[in-house]
Amino acid sequence: MAERGARLLLSLLCLTFLYPATTVSRHAEKGTAARPFSPFWFSVEPWDTLAVRGAPALLNCSAHSGDPASEPTAPQARVEWKKDGTFLSLAPDDGRRRVLPDGSLLISSVVHSKHNKPDEGTYQCVATIDSLGTIASRTARLTVAGMPRFSSQPAAASIRLGDSQVLACDVNPDLVPLARWEREREPLELSSRLVQLPNGALVVSNASEADAGLYRCMVENAGPAKTSEEAQLTILPETGEERELEFLVEPLPVTKVVGASLLLPCVVTGYPAPYVRWMVGDKLVEESEGKLELVGGGSLLIYNLTEEDAGVYSCMADITNNTIEAKAELTVQVPPEFLKRPANIYAHESMDIMFQCEVTGSPAPTVKWVKNGDAVIPSDYFKIINEHNLQVLGLVKSDEGFYQCLAENDAGNMQSSAQLIILEHGSRGVANPTGPTPSAPRDVVASLVSTRFIKLTWRPPAEPNGEDLTYSVYFNQEGTNRERILNTSRPGEMQVTIQNLMPDSKYKFRVVAHNKNGLGESSAVLKVATQGEVQVPGPAPNLQAVSTTPTSVTLSWDTPLTGNGDVLTYKVYYMEKGLDLEQDIDAGALSYTLMGLKKFTEYSIRVVAFNKHGPGVSTGDITVTTLSDVPSAPPQNLTVEVHNSKSIMVRWQPPPPGAQNGEITGYKIRYRKGTRKSEAAETTGGTQLFQLIDGLERGTEYTFRVSAITVNGSGPATEWSTAETFESDLDESRVPDIPSSLHVRPLVNSIVVSWTPPENQDMVVRGYTIGYGIGSPHAQTIKVDYKQRYYSIENLDPSSHYVITLKAFNNVGEGIPVYESAITRPQSVPDPTPMLPPVGVQASVLSHDTIKVTWADNSLPKNQKITDARYYTVRWKTNIPANTKLKTANTTNLSHMVTGLKPNTLYEFSVMVTKGRRTSTWSMTAQGTTFETIPSSSPKDVTVVSKELKPRTIIVNWQPPSEANGKITGYIIYYSTDVNAEVHDWVIEPVVGNRLTHQIQELTLDTTYYFKIQARNSKGMGPMSEAVHFRTPKTESSDKMANDQANLPVKPGSNQPPLDHGFGSSHGKPGITGSGDNHILVIVVIISVGAFTIIVVVVGAFLCTRRTTSHQKKKRAASKSSNSSHKYKGNSKDLKPPDLWIHHERLELKPIDKSPEPNPVMTDTPIPRTSQDINPVDPSLDNSLLQRRNSYRGHESEDSISALAGRRGMRPKMMMPFDTQPPQPVISAHPIHSLDNHHHHYHTGSLASPTRSYLHHHQGSAHLRPHACATPISYLDMVGSTESVRNTPSTEPLPPQAQPPCQAEHQHPEPEGSYQDSTATDDEPSASGSYCSAGQPPTAHVRPTHPLKSFAVPANPAAIFESPALPSMPLLTQTGPQLHSVKTASIGTLSRVRPPMSVTVPSAPDVPETSKMLEDVDSVLASLPSCSSLAPRSNPVPFPQSYEPDELTEEMAHLEDLMKDLNAITTA
Repeated sequence: MAERGARLLLSLLCLTFLYPATTVSRHAEKGTAARPFSPFWFSVEPWDTLAVRGAPALLNCSAHSGDPASEPTAPQARVEWKKDGTFLSLAPDDGRRRVLPDGSLLISSVVHSKHNKPDEGTYQCVATIDSLGTIASRTARLTVAGMPRFSSQPAAASIRLGDSQVLACDVNPDLVPLARWEREREPLELSSRLVQLPNGALVVSNASEADAGLYRCMVENAGPAKTSEEAQLTILPETGEERELEFLVEPLPVTKVVGASLLLPCVVTGYPAPYVRWMVGDKLVEESEGKLELVGGGSLLIYNLTEEDAGVYSCMADITNNTIEAKAELTVQVPPEFLKRPANIYAHESMDIMFQCEVTGSPAPTVKWVKNGDAVIPSDYFKIINEHNLQVLGLVKSDEGFYQCLAENDAGNMQSSAQLIILEHGSRGVANPTGPTPSAPRDVVASLVSTRFIKLTWRPPAEPNGEDLTYSVYFNQEGTNRERILNTSRPGEMQVTIQNLMPDSKYKFRVVAHNKNGLGESSAVLKVATQGEVQVPGPAPNLQAVSTTPTSVTLSWDTPLTGNGDVLTYKVYYMEKGLDLEQDIDAGALSYTLMGLKKFTEYSIRVVAFNKHGPGVSTGDITVTTLSDVPSAPPQNLTVEVHNSKSIMVRWQPPPPGAQNGEITGYKIRYRKGTRKSEAAETTGGTQLFQLIDGLERGTEYTFRVSAITVNGSGPATEWSTAETFESDLDESRVPDIPSSLHVRPLVNSIVVSWTPPENQDMVVRGYTIGYGIGSPHAQTIKVDYKQRYYSIENLDPSSHYVITLKAFNNVGEGIPVYESAITRPQSVPDPTPMLPPVGVQASVLSHDTIKVTWADNSLPKNQKITDARYYTVRWKTNIPANTKLKTANTTNLSHMVTGLKPNTLYEFSVMVTKGRRTSTWSMTAQGTTFETIPSSSPKDVTVVSKELKPRTIIVNWQPPSEANGKITGYIIYYSTDVNAEVHDWVIEPVVGNRLTHQIQELTLDTTYYFKIQARNSKGMGPMSEAVHFRTPKTESSDKMANDQANLPVKPGSNQPPLDHGFGSSHGKPGITGSGDNHILVIVVIISVGAFTIIVVVVGAFLCTRRTTSHQKKKRAASKSSNSSHKYKGNSKDLKPPDLWIHHERLELKPIDKSPEPNPVMTDTPIPRTSQDINPVDPSLDNSLLQRRNSYRGHESEDSISALAGRRGMRPKMMMPFDTQPPQPVISAHPIHSLDNHHHHYHTGSLASPTRSYLHHHQGSAHLRPHACATPISYLDMVGSTESVRNTPSTEPLPPQAQPPCQAEHQHPEPEGSYQDSTATDDEPSASGSYCSAGQPPTAHVRPTHPLKSFAVPANPAAIFESPALPSMPLLTQTGPQLHSVKTASIGTLSRVRPPMSVTVPSAPDVPETSKMLEDVDSVLASLPSCSSLAPRSNPVPFPQSYEPDELTEEMAHLEDLMKDLNAITTA
């Protein structure tokens, strides 16, 4: 079922995605007049605009439709404008605002005041074509600039030569682009020394005498220019005194849009002139032309911003003994961009469609959908999928039009549109139907109803009018007109599962079939309501979390307002921020303390309540941060660098993030001179990772260590690190010397440059300048830090000659360069000849989880011997489920064993070869399906329900196992009243095929049963399911009991006892509701009548016995002595059961004939119910045996049955599958009680055809006739026939036996209709005929020469009587000339349920014994008494006087053949 659901979902997705692309061509082929898509787009859209009060403002917009070349008369779009989401009402007399012919909006005079701002806002252009639809443009912001106001103005200032100064001019932020500077009332020309900052201020760097003068700031608006006050800038001479470093302007956090330019201000003053450098993160910012530039003495100008430019920028200024730093974060925003635009879609009504829209941007854009200019509000039929895609369910005609995806973030917004066209049903794919369509599907039912899905099944239409019907299911929620459609996944499938329904809601369903001619008639509407949701607890309110220690958090919450029963427990889920691993822990109360957490770490926590139905609704996530603690690790990467003779620079990195245990508020640097114990200490800020320690002694060794500080205190310190100050200060009065060495290492696209510093270490080196280019070193310039000793020049051309120069520099200037040249390596050319793919790929299935893949390689020699370093890659996958990923494996052989596969699954394999950098394409695929194996999981969802109005009957339902590992061929249901009983003591009910339900009848009332189910496939049985218990009802209705009694007729004169109801019967038990006294009275009457009948039978038998003559006794003795091989006991209880018992415990009998019925199951039922549970038995033999004229069948004695049933405390049952051939009749014969009993009857008769008949011992259920003499009759059951067996004369020898006390002189035929079943369960066939008063059935006596094995099946206990077992013996029927005709009736068929009968086959008599039999015939004839006094004599029975030798030989040959057949059965 899961596999079918996966295929259905895949088909629907394919239909949704592929339908738009294929519809146009399909309709073109079919000749369907589908309306083509009409292009409708904006050629110009409005953009953000800055307007000036009183000045005009223009917002551009232009919309077009159709193709001018093919549609010169395309309709013109009507353009309207929205302001802040509301349409502008532009009156004709409104001369201030009007829409131009091209659609643009012109505001001739912008109105703007403090309390009236009618023009400022967000505008959107909306274009409409009535025959097509409506589209909306992107939104644009119209900002009106305010009146110029100076928040700060330039003030008089002085500046020393070579230093920097800032003149303030802070104006409105929106007017900064309109601000400019003047010096001496003349426009000031900006340069790299004179820079205007983003806030309007002016920076004068590296001042000279020419910079002195009067400065003022001006803002030029639409009106007269606004001028600031004038300020005098005075230039002072440099005195040479050292001045402290100081930031005049520090960089501030800033946000810009990608593509813009940015100036990060950093203005520093001090003497000597500071060296300013920038770092982004921990990397030095290097100037590059057209991208990065230092202006204004230290400000960083960045052109054409990209996302990679974002980060934290640090401005660092150094002088001889001091360094200062300022940081600012740059955020770069990216406007939305479409990765995938929505596409036009053709669709029919009731279909589900999806518009896809994938966007990117920073910050992440939000997506809104618009339909014909109006916002789409999510609902049950309009859904936003994956935050971007729009799904429309159950299309209706009004859904047609233009849909737009609007993406927006802080950097901007964009839109893209697509058209939806609803096709008419006439254009569904058949232009002109050529034949009739199907009629309505029949019997639409909901076979499975859940909370959120419904499974529908139906039958095919009565008039399909074609083959390969497909079906469409239309459904809608009651109360809505929007109908949805769902198609079956493949032709002929007549079931579908509708998913994603609402719980406790009513839906309407109808099914339509369609053939090649089109849609057929719709079925009647089926109304089904989904089930309600399981009542689970609601969210726990008032969830709070408090951090009590650095490693613990205490939680508390209240009881859910909707508990829906008792809350059993709570589960706390918590997750560390930034990780995807959520942990959980059980909490029994309304509070809990989480222990063992990380210090100063943010956690996300939620709580879920559980009741008996399962987990409830989760609370919302709350966040809590554990308390901070002192750092648990020292700072990292401590370095000390001698700065000069009196200072040392100490640098470090913070402790690892997991060991900081809080926010680092500062660092403590401890240092000491030499080995002294006294220490000095300095403390820095939390973000400062360096400190210049000055005031040290010349030429002295110092040791340093650093520790991190949080609000809780200091953490562990680093190891001591040593440095020694210089004896004298480094000189910076001139440029550095030439670097002592330069080495280059060329690669294909880069050159690695390494160097050593100048030999003269007394000169200050601030950094190095690297120049390089093809033929000239001045093409590109890079500056690196003075500590760096190597650099990799990237993005070079291969096979090119580059000249590289390296110079050291300081604040004075650049030193003497050192030159080197290098030629980059040539580009390696790949081998143009690809490898040949492997051929002859074969997949050999070895087992249920292993397939061997073999192949050949044409690039190898003929012997296929691998001598090089090639290897092969094997990949494989299965299409179930559809999203299965490819798996690969590498091997150096020409075969690979793929293991770990799923049983009964089709896999595809392909191979490719790799040699060095050369690879082949994938080979052609080979397929292989793994073998089946036994199911590895049990049937699931086992449920047991009681059948309505039948409390003794239950229905077991289940679902197939998840891992069937093959086709399920059947199930076995085990049930018992003891869940702990051994497996072989459970009752077994087989289920053949893939049925998922089964009925079990006649169970005991008010009893708990346990059920297990086991699945079976061709490889064997799977595991059993968990036991499911069910208790039957306590009582059954009075109507049911009355019906049960009405079905148990007891005829007068019969000695049939009341029927045993088997296990679970309520008869005779207390506590049964109803007329218990009447039951007792009926039982007493039945017992009395039975006792009287038994007495009459015994007296009659005694009278008949007295009439036996002494001659008969002698004959009987002679007969007994002649049977030396078989010694019969005087009592039938002493008879030994046949020795051919096959599986006494299970009574499993395997037929010789191979029955067409699949999966025959032979089981026993330890818990007896009624005789109805006995299945018909088909004792099929081989073909030769089927042609025998003589067949034998018998019952086992009552005691043997009781012994077997008592051994297990149950009623054994043998079930054999029926053959599809007509059932064959079988003659049954019964063993003799004793040879001393003189009531043996001999019957002559044969069948008119070789067909076998049944001779039944009906155990007292026959209609007894009141004759003193009984006419022996063969009880023949002609199976499958409605005619009586014709009786033809037959001559058979009489065995030597005593003459019965009476002999029939006249045959009394009975009509066939008089033979009726007299048992309550119709298990026993009725019989006819006249009997002696002893009630003996007719038997025949033949002396077997050796014992034969027999097939014995215990009789049904329900049919066993308390009276002694009737004497019987095997009957040997022989054919020959018929001298006497006995009329028989066709009684019963195998289609009626009867107890299995045992079969006893005697051996053929020896020739001497047969001669003795002939001699006994004369004695029998002579001793026959006259019965004329009892009945009129007519049609006397003639008896043969002798047997011909050839007849005896023929009969012996028949019996020998029968012996061989039976021996073959016993040895099989």
